[in-house]
Amino acid sequence: MTTQTSLSPVEVERLTRRGLRLAQFTVAYNVVEGAVAITVGLMAGLVSVVGFGIDSGIESIAAVLVGLRLAARLRHGETDERKERLTLKAVAVTFFILAAYVTFEGIRSLIEGEAPESSPIAIILLVLSLIIMPVLAAMKTKVGRKLGDNLILADAAETRICVLLSVSTLLGVGLYMLTGAAWLDPVAGFIIALFALHEGKEAWEGELVEDDDDDDDDDD
Repeated sequence: MTTQTSLSPVEVERLTRRGLRLAQFTVAYNVVEGAVAITVGLMAGLVSVVGFGIDSGIESIAAVLVGLRLAARLRHGETDERKERLTLKAVAVTFFILAAYVTFEGIRSLIEGEAPESSPIAIILLVLSLIIMPVLAAMKTKVGRKLGDNLILADAAETRICVLLSVSTLLGVGLYMLTGAAWLDPVAGFIIALFALHEGKEAWEGELVEDDDDDDDDDD
């Protein structure tokens, strides 16, 4: 990874520590969120909520990988380019796993004609995600752009996908209640899978920073 040359070493360390704290919060929050979502989903027979919980687990894995590399930078005072590239590719793989899972579940749901159900706890969990995750993604993106850091930007993209899945799951339940169209939820999932594939490809090729260069000047 290459950091912005205009930043002082002190500023780079400060931002790296902030990125590490955000990754640590992501892991803690998503472990709890995932455990609750999977438990509630299994008890209520809510496949989409179970899928949401699995996504939380995938996002936790990505955040752990990012956090380990950021902690290593702070310990050694320098970046190990080879390990950073390998870590970024590992994070990219989590995007591909997520896309494959969402696609599989969507196809299965369409074939079996599954209708989404509702659960008060699941709704509260999804609403909380819609409140917390956009803020977390924005904070990660700001730090990642300032540092010119693909790892943090990839982690931010994972968090944005969590937001999309929250919206998709809520809309799937809500629109089914209004229209009776059970196919809306899996179709929304396919769109999210395409987004995950795109982000995964960019993470694999290390092209995340270049997409956001225009906004660097606004984050000083």
